[in-house]
Amino acid sequence: MAENVKRVYAFGKDAQGNNVTEGDKDMKYILGGKGANLAEMAVIGLPVPPGFTITCQTCMEYANAGNTWPEGALDEINKYRQDLEERMGKRIGDADDPLLVSVRSGAPMSMPGMMDTVLNLGLNDESIKGLIKHTENPRFSWDSYRRFIQMFSNVVMGLDGDLFENAITTKKLVKGAKSDTDLTAEDLEELVAEFKQIFSENVSAEEYPLLVVDGKVQFPQNPDTQLRLAIEAVFGSWNNPRATLYRKQNKIADDLGTAVNVQTMVFGNKGNTSATGVAFTRNAADGTNEFYGDYLVNAQGEDVVAGIRNTSPIAELKEVEGLQEAGRELEGIFGILENHYRDMMDIEFTIEQGKLWMLQTRVGKRTAAAALKIAIDMEKEGLITKEEAIQRVDPEQLDQLLHPQFDKNATYDVVARGLNASPGAAVGEAVFSAADAVEAKAEGRKTVLVRWETTPDDLAGMIAAEGILTSHGGKTSHAAVIARGMGAPCVCGVEALRIDAEKKEAAIAGTDIVIREGDMISIDGTTGILVLGAVDLVMPELTGDLDTILAWADEVRTLGIRANADNPADAQLSRDFGAEGIGLCRTEHMFLGDRKQIIQTFILNEDQEVREEAVAKLFEAQKGDFYGMFKAMDGLPVIVRLLDPPLHEFLESPRALDVEIAKLEATGGDAAVIAEKRALMEKIDSFAEQNPMLGLRGCRLGIVYPILPVMQVRAIATAMAELKKEGLDPKPEIMIPLVSTVNELAKLRAVAEQTIAEVEEAEGVKLEIPIGTMIELPRAAVTADEIGTKADFFSFGTNDLTQTTFGFSRDDVESEFVPQYLAEKILPYNPFATVDPGVAKLVKMGVELGHVGNPDITCGVCGEHGGDPDSVKIFHSIGLDYVSCSPYRVPLARLAAAQAALKDTGKDK
Repeated sequence: MAENVKRVYAFGKDAQGNNVTEGDKDMKYILGGKGANLAEMAVIGLPVPPGFTITCQTCMEYANAGNTWPEGALDEINKYRQDLEERMGKRIGDADDPLLVSVRSGAPMSMPGMMDTVLNLGLNDESIKGLIKHTENPRFSWDSYRRFIQMFSNVVMGLDGDLFENAITTKKLVKGAKSDTDLTAEDLEELVAEFKQIFSENVSAEEYPLLVVDGKVQFPQNPDTQLRLAIEAVFGSWNNPRATLYRKQNKIADDLGTAVNVQTMVFGNKGNTSATGVAFTRNAADGTNEFYGDYLVNAQGEDVVAGIRNTSPIAELKEVEGLQEAGRELEGIFGILENHYRDMMDIEFTIEQGKLWMLQTRVGKRTAAAALKIAIDMEKEGLITKEEAIQRVDPEQLDQLLHPQFDKNATYDVVARGLNASPGAAVGEAVFSAADAVEAKAEGRKTVLVRWETTPDDLAGMIAAEGILTSHGGKTSHAAVIARGMGAPCVCGVEALRIDAEKKEAAIAGTDIVIREGDMISIDGTTGILVLGAVDLVMPELTGDLDTILAWADEVRTLGIRANADNPADAQLSRDFGAEGIGLCRTEHMFLGDRKQIIQTFILNEDQEVREEAVAKLFEAQKGDFYGMFKAMDGLPVIVRLLDPPLHEFLESPRALDVEIAKLEATGGDAAVIAEKRALMEKIDSFAEQNPMLGLRGCRLGIVYPILPVMQVRAIATAMAELKKEGLDPKPEIMIPLVSTVNELAKLRAVAEQTIAEVEEAEGVKLEIPIGTMIELPRAAVTADEIGTKADFFSFGTNDLTQTTFGFSRDDVESEFVPQYLAEKILPYNPFATVDPGVAKLVKMGVELGHVGNPDITCGVCGEHGGDPDSVKIFHSIGLDYVSCSPYRVPLARLAAAQAALKDTGKDK
């Protein structure tokens, strides 16, 4: 029943100095991180200003009821408010000696700066007199009142902060004051009157009738009203746009809510023996074991983070006259907190007339480099175990070490947003064709390739460019997949971009901005943003600490890690990053460039001799490719997927050809040339399919054109034979794609085995080449017991398995309606980024049934999900043998696999 629900918890001491704290650090899902840690600091005896915490669940009850208070909640809050007044011997709003409080947010997961805070609550036209009397400091008192009105107006009432900043600026100009601190008590008293007038003129009487006095809105004088509105504002900030975006980016659930901490105010702005600051027990940038942070003398907390005044380094605090003792005490508390939490801690503190108070502590945010160093150092210090050190590093953070990033100190304006398709940042001149990117590269100019969507023809330009920007496509589009494989930053699906490739320009819808060829632009593939101009970049620095953590991870993980690579350079890069083989070599990527003409000859000619000649040329090229791949991965498995995409992907664009024909006709072009191009157009049209991704592709292509798989298998086997003769140990495996029935696999397996036997006889070398299939259709997963009888391995292609399970076309839905589905909670997350539970069930079924058909079968994943840490942990729980991902995701997958293994053994705490 409602009356039995506890919604408020006290922390701190009572009037007799007894600790009356009701919570602790393990209650963060009830008290929020801030409330739980305030309680914990109070429990271990640190100086914490007393207060109380309203639970996260109360926030969600309030929000889910349409911003209506649950029954009994306000009465319980009032009870705890009265208890706090008794503990402090003061009353909020008292005209003689008022108690002032802060009202702060505190979610279960750290969300720094995302939600709201109100300070100095309890001041009004009467209590200001008591504050002046008690402190004997009119300037401090009026400054506190003007800060309260300004913050309350902005945070609680939503008024524009510039209304008040402009009034302060005007006052300083009139008074000839250089800074806020030069304003006198009288000046600040005048500002208070001006601020109340601004409040009255800008707050709606219709929206806030309880603030209307004598027909006019007035700044609330009743402390109960102040407190209730402030708590409601903090609850409301849980769903403000920045908090919602932060949760989405950091995968924090929307239903957790925020707690509200009502805490006795302590003041860092009571003169030169008062100060406020933010500190870390270690350097949050590089992990060095040193006191790290900033403080300000005679200031309140918001002054430190607002950057209004220049701060001083925390290490100097204990040398400042009047602050020495508090500074030394603070350093001692650093050690207490770090040893108690066994982690690097973030601290907020205030010194009021020489007395130190702790306002907050939490596990500190840190860079990837700092996370690695701190974890390793703490293990060496005996503070944590190796297993705990592995858990202390977020796999996603490793992108900071592998790709350039925007400088965190840089300022810039985002002009458009898309999907964060491939991590890292890039700066360069906008170019609108692959040829222009290649030309610029040759001239030493850096570029960002801007396309509607990339195609295989753009590969040379994608390699030449610093980054890729598209207006279409999703996280598994061609641009995204290729960019991730190369480690190139990519932003896809920027729908606001209106690209005119012929004019070499792109307009941004809803603005007057036009990006022209040569204009400098910046993209951040980690967050999916586009910026005009050049943003300063921070280049990645690989350190020995990464090798150490990954070596520790390799000791505990049970899941194998392979890479997706299509050329010897990427294969070597994968090996350098610790890949234990190639889980997917896409042979279609080998048919680009000069070879495209050869495959086109095969497709467009019906003359058998011409086709056989084209296939012979492809055989020589493919054999060379495989030779290089197998040599780079000597001793490790390389799974080669036979040709998968529909043949039309290797042909010219009919749209472009149609335009070319129209231009020739309009300009009186050669009739013979026009006729030739029309014939080509008809031929290309004959290969058109209504739904090519579900048409003549994969194993179906090999069955209809058996000469193609024979050529590819012969090239694989011959390359293997040549390397074995050289004394090497190549380990290729052949993967037959898009199988839906066991008979498809049986037919193509027989073709492959016969071809391998022919090469064995011709080369005089025994060849052991496992043959398996890619499970990417639901039917294949549910009949895996049958298919398993003909397969040595399964590789789950979760990109296509997700498409066919949902009935989604990934290139369309990610930009069309997935964002709406996510916003409306129809989908909890993008299923092309993190594997969907339904798709995972199909994978699990496929693994279990596959072992029925073949107890010795090897099962892995080669979709892009193989590099997503959350998906890796799911695949570990399913019992897969390995995951395969882009080379630059291999370190992330190694770490995520180790963390999953530790969770299994209960060593993840």
